[in-house]
Amino acid sequence: MRWFCISNDADVLTGMRLAGIDGVMAGTAAEVDAAVTRAVQDEGIAVLIVTEGCYKLCRERLDAIKLSAGRPLVNMVADSRGAGKISGSITRLIREAIGIRL
Repeated sequence: MRWFCISNDADVLTGMRLAGIDGVMAGTAAEVDAAVTRAVQDEGIAVLIVTEGCYKLCRERLDAIKLSAGRPLVNMVADSRGAGKISGSITRLIREAIGIRL
């Protein structure tokens, strides 16, 4: 099982590649959507790493994949501009999934 990264940040993608993780650059919603489709269709990809900027461009689809408990496991990481609201999105996702406010 492989990991795959979708990034809008060259520094993040370079770091992932140095760690042996393949990936693509995606700067528009259409590019992110195409990369997500590619990752979902590839049976060998178990973990999908998405930068925060790409997540914002394709939030609904990525949340649906997260909630499906299927493959691939979606993990959002900060880009080089900072952490942003990653923990807030996890809290929101839990609230939507089980209806409990944390």
